[in-house]
Amino acid sequence: MSNQPYEAREQQNPAQREQDLFARLPEQLSGAMQSAPGWAAQLDGVDARSVTDRAALAKLPVLRKSEMLEKQKSAPPFGGFLSQNGVTAARVFMSPGPIWEPQAPGLDPWNGARALHAAGFKKGDTVLNAFSYHLTPGGFILDQAAIAMGCSVFPAGVGNTDMQVEAVEVLKPTGFTGTPDYLKVLLDRGAEQGRDMSSIKVALVSGGALFPAMREEYASKGISVAQCYATADLGVIAYETEAREGMVVNEDYIVEIVRPGTGEPVAEGEVGELVVTNFNPLYPLIRFGTGDLSMVVPGQSPCGRTNMRLAGWMGRADQRTKIKGMFVDPSQIAQILSSHPEVKKARLSVSRAGASDAMKLSVETEVTGNGLAQRVADTLRDVTRLKGDVELVSPGTLPNDGKVIADERDYG
Repeated sequence: MSNQPYEAREQQNPAQREQDLFARLPEQLSGAMQSAPGWAAQLDGVDARSVTDRAALAKLPVLRKSEMLEKQKSAPPFGGFLSQNGVTAARVFMSPGPIWEPQAPGLDPWNGARALHAAGFKKGDTVLNAFSYHLTPGGFILDQAAIAMGCSVFPAGVGNTDMQVEAVEVLKPTGFTGTPDYLKVLLDRGAEQGRDMSSIKVALVSGGALFPAMREEYASKGISVAQCYATADLGVIAYETEAREGMVVNEDYIVEIVRPGTGEPVAEGEVGELVVTNFNPLYPLIRFGTGDLSMVVPGQSPCGRTNMRLAGWMGRADQRTKIKGMFVDPSQIAQILSSHPEVKKARLSVSRAGASDAMKLSVETEVTGNGLAQRVADTLRDVTRLKGDVELVSPGTLPNDGKVIADERDYG
């Protein structure tokens, strides 16, 4: 792996980076509103020139992936969010949903080269890419990044393991890109067949959990494995470095962590939904809610890169839950919070009481009396149309896992 950055700005002063990003943001917003009718409607009434810091950005609405799906169905294929500024999509993809994603022009449109470099890939390497090239952008994200770095790519895709094992023995790739578990499948099959798989020295994985034991097993085989966090819409948002302490946020992204169901940023170190703003000229995404949970890791990476760090993927933020035949949404819990300033945090637990659903709202507060529990219970009933118990707990009691609604029902 490389402690040396792919480019110097990875080590720039954090305040300078922040200043540069927000100096560029008004033009990005203005351009999106002028060239994409979807953004003109989404940001109607917004003065783009005034969005020059995080506080101003936090006032803009979050556009969640689930909403984008519906907007694309209403105005196919891109819901009006593709810029009509003369830039042409190099490719168009169809991800499950279906949701449509365009590939922007350029050598590395998903910003993956920095992640490959940090993982130890270098110019001249041959890379076996085992991400899918079928319909979705998965395979192309790191394929394009590797080519931009000056690597040769074997576009293996998913499956055909015996053929991939043969390719490893013949082509002797130095690097592997794919899911964490498929690398093990490949190595195990090679061992069964007596193939020489020893050329693979570095790997960048995504799309699944890289468990510590799995990483250690790869290391015992002489393979250094790093992770990156990427989505089809946004590209490579964050990546591991040699420090192995969280994932460094990629350049040219503004990342926020918000309370699920809201657009309200949470405190550093608190788990919430990952919301991202990019600077893609073709497919601008502004406060795009990924639906994934993560948190900011305090401080800077020992590797020397100065951007904020994420803890990686920590679950899904979409916690909409059906209770007694009615859906309860995290945004409703946020509405209850806003009605009671004494309450700092809340978590709705759903369980079974005999043959019926039961719910309990635990709220962190320093207030112990004054009828607060009953008042919150009344608001809970008014907002959700369901009755539930309310429990007052001390600040810091609730788990820091990003869950606003915890479904604890056991139907076994």
